[in-house]
Amino acid sequence: MERFLHRIGSEDVAPAAGEFLPTFNPVTAQPWAEIARGTKEDVDRAVDAAAGAFAGWRKTSPSARAELLWRLADVIAQHAEELAQLESRDIGKVIREMRGQMVGLPRWYRYFSAQCHNLEGSVIPLDKTSILNYTRHDPYGVVGIIPPFNSPVLLTSFALAPALAAGNAAVIKPSEHASTAVLLFARLVDEAGFPPGLVNVITGLGPEAGDALVGHPEVRKVVFTGGLPTARKVAARAAESVKPTILELGGKSANIVFPDADLGSVTNGIMAGIFAAGGQTCIAGSRLLAHETIADRVVEAVSERAKTIVVGDPLLDETEVGPLAQPEIRDRVNDRVRAAVGVGAVATAGGDLGALGDRAGWFFPPTVLDRVDNDMPIARDELFGPVLSVIRFSDEEEALAIANDSPFGLAAGIWTHNLNRAHRMADELEAGVVWVNTYRSLSYASPFGGRKLSGYGRELGREGLLEFTQTKSIWVETSEEPMGDPFVLR
Repeated sequence: MERFLHRIGSEDVAPAAGEFLPTFNPVTAQPWAEIARGTKEDVDRAVDAAAGAFAGWRKTSPSARAELLWRLADVIAQHAEELAQLESRDIGKVIREMRGQMVGLPRWYRYFSAQCHNLEGSVIPLDKTSILNYTRHDPYGVVGIIPPFNSPVLLTSFALAPALAAGNAAVIKPSEHASTAVLLFARLVDEAGFPPGLVNVITGLGPEAGDALVGHPEVRKVVFTGGLPTARKVAARAAESVKPTILELGGKSANIVFPDADLGSVTNGIMAGIFAAGGQTCIAGSRLLAHETIADRVVEAVSERAKTIVVGDPLLDETEVGPLAQPEIRDRVNDRVRAAVGVGAVATAGGDLGALGDRAGWFFPPTVLDRVDNDMPIARDELFGPVLSVIRFSDEEEALAIANDSPFGLAAGIWTHNLNRAHRMADELEAGVVWVNTYRSLSYASPFGGRKLSGYGRELGREGLLEFTQTKSIWVETSEEPMGDPFVLR
């Protein structure tokens, strides 16, 4: 099998303990490669390399940083297909989506290339006119980035692009289920000409390499994307050294359909929200809230379309949904679907593993569950699979109450041609991202993040850039007069 080493100080480095972990192909359920099993010693070496590179990078001019980020965009474009193939093989997401992500990724780095010149401070007007008070935005230093398995390079870039633009260095600990493309990406950073050691990748297990990274005293900020149980551990570990975190933790997003919406657009929007990426996306519109007057038609349209989805090898262009990334996820989804049917939910599409035949991989059929109540576990717990729960409502007030009755608050969708209703709903929904008559739209220029148990902090856009800076306030007395009473606040 192919063997992947750590990327430390712009070199491929064997694990200090000499141990490796298998990485599995979700289509065959067989290992196809090995990744280094990182330890504290490996993390220490990576952080040292990043800290050394940061010492010079923080003094690099905005134009020089911008030029390198733009060059990285060009290098990514040259290797887009290779990155897409690795990600699809490692995590089972269809090649058409991975290819689209990698072809589009250069634009993300070009955007943050331009942002290098936008880290402007302010001059604060004071009553005491002899004092000049101004602010500046300084980088943190070494940033620890822990992306999830579902789109590892793109979601790494959510943090890495603004972190580099702001003048930080980085150590990345990707998921042990999806490390290979991130390692290739780190080599592309070096190919673009960034200082050696500015971006490092340590692979391995969360309780080992991940814990060591979060707890390292020289790591000044941590960005984690993943599940709530792990996030609690990350936040607690970071709190030991009083370091800030950005947490993006998924959700149970509501896709709300009113009677005046266009059924064709609604069907495509619902499909995009829950079945694209096999439901393995933090913004999955896994709760369909349908008005009672049109619910039957919506369920029928979505169910019929779900039955035609091409499930198969993600490396084939015709495949629309591939396998789930891990057997534990497939089994959890299956158990919860069966439990929901047992308490009254009705499967109008999918719902049965046997429908896919005797497949070796971790596949689950696209599933629609009608007659779901918002108190059922299927409507409250994030599944990370292609399962849509349909909940009916009678009016706008009830739709809002159901949508907001969730411990999560990442995203929501509204389908209506009533402009007043759309704005009222968007204002009241407890979500970090709200889409109207569309779903699953993202841009490097727009801030992204959640509320409640979906996490805190923002990535992307101007807000995402500033997350990787610390504001410093500088005071200068400009008069020639001697300082007055030392016991009086100035």
